[in-house]
Amino acid sequence: MSVSNVPSATTTPVRSGARAWTPGAVPLFLANRVLHVVSLNYGLLQRFLELMPAAPAEAFSRGRALRTARRAARNVPAYAQHLAQAGIAVDRIRFMSDLPETDKRSYVDRHPLASRCEGGVLPLMGTTIDESSGSTGHPYNWARSVAERRHVRRMIAFFARYTFGDAPRVVLNSFSMGAWATGMTTAAALEKRGLVKATGPDIDKILDTMRELGPGYRYLIVGYPPFLKVLLDEGERRGFDWSPFQMDALLGGEGNSEGLRDYLLRHFTTVFSGYGVTDVEIGLAAETPICIALRRLAAHRADVAEALFGESDRSPMLFQFNPFYHHVETNALGELLFTVARDGTLSPKVRYNPHDEGGVLRDDELRARLATVGIRLEDVAPLSARRLIRMPYLYVFGRKDSTVSVMGANIYPEDIESAIFSEPQSARRILSYQLSVLEEEPGETRPHVAIQLLDEEPDQGFADEIATLLTARLRTFNRDYREAIGEYPELMPFAVSLHRRGEGPFAGADRRIKFRYIAAHP
Repeated sequence: MSVSNVPSATTTPVRSGARAWTPGAVPLFLANRVLHVVSLNYGLLQRFLELMPAAPAEAFSRGRALRTARRAARNVPAYAQHLAQAGIAVDRIRFMSDLPETDKRSYVDRHPLASRCEGGVLPLMGTTIDESSGSTGHPYNWARSVAERRHVRRMIAFFARYTFGDAPRVVLNSFSMGAWATGMTTAAALEKRGLVKATGPDIDKILDTMRELGPGYRYLIVGYPPFLKVLLDEGERRGFDWSPFQMDALLGGEGNSEGLRDYLLRHFTTVFSGYGVTDVEIGLAAETPICIALRRLAAHRADVAEALFGESDRSPMLFQFNPFYHHVETNALGELLFTVARDGTLSPKVRYNPHDEGGVLRDDELRARLATVGIRLEDVAPLSARRLIRMPYLYVFGRKDSTVSVMGANIYPEDIESAIFSEPQSARRILSYQLSVLEEEPGETRPHVAIQLLDEEPDQGFADEIATLLTARLRTFNRDYREAIGEYPELMPFAVSLHRRGEGPFAGADRRIKFRYIAAHP
């Protein structure tokens, strides 16, 4: 079932094209001023987000998004041209649904960077350029102003404080440094949470720092999910004793399964993830304790998954986001559309589609959907969690094209990750994987997983072990696969190939900052 067709459990669902601001409401400029003052203080912002009713928050979000669109139409040459090509006049913009989507192909590739900026000018003073990872093609450049960098840092610091607590700590930032958005921004943001060392993804630097400082501090280690897995494995291989250290993990840059979270929790006290899109900005949303609890519940109860996400075969990541700064919609394909509804954005993003599949649930809508399966949100919340904030929920399945199809069965990278991490002893030997379709005979395809070994020689016995594990796990947890293997028992068992580090399909992977989980087409 498409996420865009999930029926709302609320009696009065609000469509994206609803009126942005109703007569008699608090004037938008005054509300914006109050919001600015509140956002500067952590305690005030948390309390505001705990108390703000969902419906007015959404109306305010739409109002700010429309204001952003109208301003971009007047001041940003590329966006004005984009609207003109769609036959839309600036003075006729009334609803967000009036506006065309933007994405890399339809907008970014067609207009130079400067023309996508306010006034058609790329300022040289106070501007930085972030580069996307290039994991899905050539890298892109994204211009950021001082004001938007300051805002992003403030929101990352807010979520870090809300999830990890008030106590200062030693922060080891292992994100790749340099032009990439996440590394530098995260390092600067977390300076408010303690002592920060930006090590980059350097295992020696992290272990040396922890040896020198010792276990007397609480550590927050920040990085890409697979790198933190490799960090733990390599530390164990070198004889590093993790047990005396109190550590939390903040993941970002890509999704993670609950299997990987459990694997990391062997040594980390808590593991939270953030969600961002370099095309839009990092720090768009973050996991909170209630998000993780709901995701785990949905993974074990199909009725909960169906009620919240419209399907039970996949387990999306679940986050909360600040609707006053980001307006999020979905299109007819179930893809997420982002509008940065905030002043100070140098290159405005209006209904930007990164082609992530997912959906949005207001706090009251989520509670109503849970009620249909007899659950109260407060009963799901962990006992140690802080008071619930009423921010809307964002669920993300991943990139729309991150799947392979074999005999009508859709297989996702998360299926493979969950299977691998269900066996920790096997997971320790694996650095990464790529999912593809293998055609051994003309017209006869089967699912194939290439495995990059961490530090050993390929062993056919281990390949057979992983193939058996993948086949068994997907037969249990992926309904498409279960039906397909019943119909095509000879073609659906997994084929697995093992490769030394940096060889075969993984050659050149060290030049990318993220792993590629779907094999590139030849």
